[in-house]
Amino acid sequence: MTRRILLSAFVLLCAFGQTPRRHVVILSIDGFAAYALHDPEVAIPNIRKLAQEGVAAEAMQPVNPNVTWPNHTTLVTGVTPRSHTVIYNGEAVRTGDGKPVRVEPHVPKARLVSGTTLYDTAHQAGLTTAEVDWVAVEKAATITWSFPEWPQVSGAIEREMIEAELVTRPQIEAFTKLPITLRDEIWTRAAEHILTRHKPNLLLVHLLTTDSVQHRYGARSLGAQTALALADARVGRLVEALKSAGIYDRTAFFVVSDHGFKTVKRNILPNALLKEIGLSDKAHVVPEGGTAMVYVTQPQGKVETLAALQAAFQKVEGISRILTPADFDEFGYPDPAKDSRMADLVLAASDGYGFQGTATGPVVADVPAGATPGSHGYLHTDPDMEAVFVAFGAGIRPRAPLGKIRSLDVAPTAARLLGIALPEAQGRVLTEILR
Repeated sequence: MTRRILLSAFVLLCAFGQTPRRHVVILSIDGFAAYALHDPEVAIPNIRKLAQEGVAAEAMQPVNPNVTWPNHTTLVTGVTPRSHTVIYNGEAVRTGDGKPVRVEPHVPKARLVSGTTLYDTAHQAGLTTAEVDWVAVEKAATITWSFPEWPQVSGAIEREMIEAELVTRPQIEAFTKLPITLRDEIWTRAAEHILTRHKPNLLLVHLLTTDSVQHRYGARSLGAQTALALADARVGRLVEALKSAGIYDRTAFFVVSDHGFKTVKRNILPNALLKEIGLSDKAHVVPEGGTAMVYVTQPQGKVETLAALQAAFQKVEGISRILTPADFDEFGYPDPAKDSRMADLVLAASDGYGFQGTATGPVVADVPAGATPGSHGYLHTDPDMEAVFVAFGAGIRPRAPLGKIRSLDVAPTAARLLGIALPEAQGRVLTEILR
């Protein structure tokens, strides 16, 4: 009898053009490199099961700058930073002539992100949207439910979770001081809670322990493998949450990442070089791991300063390339003539080298003895920077062959599954994986 009632309800819904909506979950595991997905010694059984029953790309090419916020913004817009204008984990702020450029993370999404996002379009289509620790979404009006990177006890989802004893008020109040492993656990609980209670059409989730561990212990380390195993367990929990919510059969589940990782053996301190050659009052460098953004901070004599900077950086060990504005379009960087937040030059590090922002110490030096730091931010053409893409569930054709794709392709593909479109997207819909 129950089955007949459900079938009748489905028929009535179809008759009125109200077929059950699909759901899409995009889970980003920060710093999950493609090489780790293909390494059989990495213990990620839940992700491998999704890949075997769904599809997995050989690799996914990220965008430049190859850091967290730019790539996560590309994942939900389908455009490069040249279009969406996010080039840091925050906004570049020029603090005055001759003064350093700083990066401000607390910036409203409306000011930081240019163009239309996947969640904007979904919201405009009448769908519900949610995010857990996603980035560049502060005060986004088109997010229905949010448990942010910096939660507050006044937040709606935070209050629900405190009432449900999924998190304590003191934990929320001291959230930024909690170990990253506990923050990831609370973010996972938030995602489970939002799925089971609110059933959003689109949920964006970002886990961060994998990134933090690799920054400290290096790529391909035991710590990196352990962090991935922990993230994999949380993938399994989100799949179970979909079943508990009753939307498992209507949900497409993506596991993605923003970039890969490399281990750094030598540090480059470009600001120490500026101090050494007497240009620290005319220029400033903001490091992004494997690349660094060079700003001329004193407009007077800018042409001469740029020439002096290029000549000086060409002599520095470990700098493999200096990109000028003539190169920016090719690599997806914004045009500094149109966007004042963009740098005047981009430095690219050689394999084994990484940039640091301090202005004291030798220009190039080995990392401290016993340290094995990891980094990303290298140009997106570096194979070690390749990210992962796994898709499973409603609308996904199992075991469809999928070679290398681009992070630009994620948003338009998710949009197609939700029945909406992103006309501005520079990526393509991965039609070969869709039913």
